[in-house]
Amino acid sequence: MLALSLKNMTEAAYHVSAAAIETEAMLVRAAQENPRDFEPLYKSNYEKIVNFVYHRLGDKELSFDITSQVFYKALNNLSKYKNTGVPFSAWLFRIATNELNQLYRKNKAQPVLSIDTSGLTELKGDVNEVSTAVQDAKLFDALQNLAEDELELVNMRFFEKRSFKEISDITETGESACKMKLYRILDKLKIKLVGINE
Repeated sequence: MLALSLKNMTEAAYHVSAAAIETEAMLVRAAQENPRDFEPLYKSNYEKIVNFVYHRLGDKELSFDITSQVFYKALNNLSKYKNTGVPFSAWLFRIATNELNQLYRKNKAQPVLSIDTSGLTELKGDVNEVSTAVQDAKLFDALQNLAEDELELVNMRFFEKRSFKEISDITETGESACKMKLYRILDKLKIKLVGINE
């Protein structure tokens, strides 16, 4: 029952052709040889990264600061980048995730979960059939008690509508492992919600 509802979810567009990845790889090689050539990579990925960061912080100015740090680190570590056949943005998302995790630890803060209605509806459909105010409150409590990596997976899948392929590229985890982890998280949430009906 749980697996079927996940398979029926709409996949986010994350289809990048081999030609596009090769073109991007040429841009990366040029930037590795001359840092001034980093600009096209910056321009094509800036909006994606700032949105990714803002979605987790909910603070515009801090999001710009973190995004600047992401691109600074990317540029400084560009010589270490290896093309693995996935979009360059996956590497930038990993850097952004590391920066965010450092911020959370430093400030002893919790990640922000920016919830949209359609994502919440899909999530509720996967963990319980009936929606009530009490169950919604329990769901929010259960989400807050997830580990950072679990919350990140729920966030990317349900609220950012990322495909398992994209999540796999960002987290450097196999698609099957991402799916299994999400199924376990949903089972955990479902168990918490079922407990309120008894």
